[in-house]
Amino acid sequence: MSEAAAVTADGTGVAGVARSVGARAVPGAGHVLDNPALSALTGPHAHFAERRGRVLRYPVDVSPWLALPDEPGAGDWADVAALAGAGEEVALAGFAGDLPDGWEVTFRIPGVQLVDDGLAAAPDAEAVALGPGDVPEMLDLVARTRPGPFLRRTLELGSYLGIRRDGALVAMAGERLRPSGWTEISAVCTDPAFRGQGLATRLILAVAHGVRERGETPFLHTGAANTGAIRLYESLGFRLRRHVTFLGARVPRIPAQASSGGRGQSL
Repeated sequence: MSEAAAVTADGTGVAGVARSVGARAVPGAGHVLDNPALSALTGPHAHFAERRGRVLRYPVDVSPWLALPDEPGAGDWADVAALAGAGEEVALAGFAGDLPDGWEVTFRIPGVQLVDDGLAAAPDAEAVALGPGDVPEMLDLVARTRPGPFLRRTLELGSYLGIRRDGALVAMAGERLRPSGWTEISAVCTDPAFRGQGLATRLILAVAHGVRERGETPFLHTGAANTGAIRLYESLGFRLRRHVTFLGARVPRIPAQASSGGRGQSL
């Protein structure tokens, strides 16, 4: 999710924000963005994939998201349990169904997925590329602003840009999921002391420029209650594509037997 903590919802709900864009939403059937983590881990991010049967995930220090097949069966849930470990929490991307018996919901957050529909993407002269040496500052900024998951190796997922003031990192944005032909803009955050200066907007457009230069299309996710953020993204040229659910689940302490296919594989 992008900069969810940085923009205050006004309480009107996402439906009111989305009414004007719903007619232009991209059709969803069979689209790579319907299960973006699975599409990424079987596509451009395949080199990150840890696999068991039909279940894939990122390394736990890269991203928390775990990808299920579109219609998971009992064997797939057993493979989730085997991959994650008994009693562990998993973040399920692209899944909004019911959990099997014995599984605990740890969080369920309504969200929205928005896609580029006319962004004025452009490079930014003040934006600098962030690298491994910047990770401690990036983690500190994330801890203070809570834009969504950003871990020690998340930087490896794509390009990240930042803006510095007096040498300190005060704003950043970058790339996360990469389904074929698309790139998710994520980790959009600004130090509270520097908000209201349009830094996040500039970084979103700069990251989007890089995505477009590769011939891909930007998209992003945010919380459905985050109507202020949704209005901002709409004003920049994003349009609502679909409603999503961010779901967390805890593996039972005594998991079911895993399937035999693809045990311990890495793609």
